Amino acid sequence: MPIPRGTELARPFVPSKDFAASKRFYEEIGFTKLLDGEVAIFAIGSSSFVLQDFFEKAWAENFMMQLMVDDLDAWWAHLEALDLPAKFNVPAPRPPAVQPWGLRIAYVVDPSGVLWHVAERRPGDPSD
Repeated sequence: MPIPRGTELARPFVPSKDFAASKRFYEEIGFTKLLDGEVAIFAIGSSSFVLQDFFEKAWAENFMMQLMVDDLDAWWAHLEALDLPAKFNVPAPRPPAVQPWGLRIAYVVDPSGVLWHVAERRPGDPSD
């Protein structure tokens, strides 16, 4: 039997300790809120995720997301200008650096402890 194909979309469910604060955080950094109800759906580029009003500390602090970008320096300037620690009581974002696996990444932590890898695409690398 063939596998059905169409416009499938995989969306991770991201935890939030303070649902309202997390929604503000994601809008502040540049995501578009597509839905706001019992869950919130956020999109950026061709990606999206479901923010849920659910929190389990160990899970949230071990949950990671990756945002692939074309210009990490521009994103870094944007993130620094937002002063996220003052607005959301989060750790200061970590500046871009090349990681041992080859990607150049800046790190941002959301209000629930979710770690975001803001990673720069490598020209000509189809895995990015």
